[in-house]
Amino acid sequence: MATTFVPMTAAELASMPNDGNRYELIRGELIRMSPAGREHGNIGFNFSLAFGQFVKSHRLGEVYLAETGFILCRDPDTVRAPDCAFIQSGRLPEIAGVTGYIPIAPDLAVEVVSPNDRLAEINEKTQQWLNFGVRVVVVIDPRKSLIKVIRPGCPPMILKRDDILTLPDIVAGWSLDLSELFP
Repeated sequence: MATTFVPMTAAELASMPNDGNRYELIRGELIRMSPAGREHGNIGFNFSLAFGQFVKSHRLGEVYLAETGFILCRDPDTVRAPDCAFIQSGRLPEIAGVTGYIPIAPDLAVEVVSPNDRLAEINEKTQQWLNFGVRVVVVIDPRKSLIKVIRPGCPPMILKRDDILTLPDIVAGWSLDLSELFP
């Protein structure tokens, strides 16, 4: 007897009881996410801290941590949670009153690669962010001590440990010395 796949909705994901796991929803399919390891968590925190302090001190928008879900598409629903995300202040009225998953694209999505992540998965996630309207995706690869900065319609920019990351089209004036990010 054939089983019929019934896609889960973003609302059903949001109403799930907390079982201690993290989930994303990919085209209606519930995907359990492994907890971040030490290196992943530390690098994600250090990026978010440096970026978030600058954004907050200059009142440029809102920065979101890894547990924050963004609805990328509907019917079937896809809800993703980047390791860090940013929405510029001028766009915040679009989400005034939203208490659940954010239904607009962040301006910036940051993904930290975990040791068990496959390249195809990272590329798919990056493409989903770009298709959703994210202006810049930053992929941090701790094992290689490099960062890929990806913008729609542009070749990826590769930065290494001795480089400085800037995102002038997203947050003018901010920079991060990557030697401070990678231990």
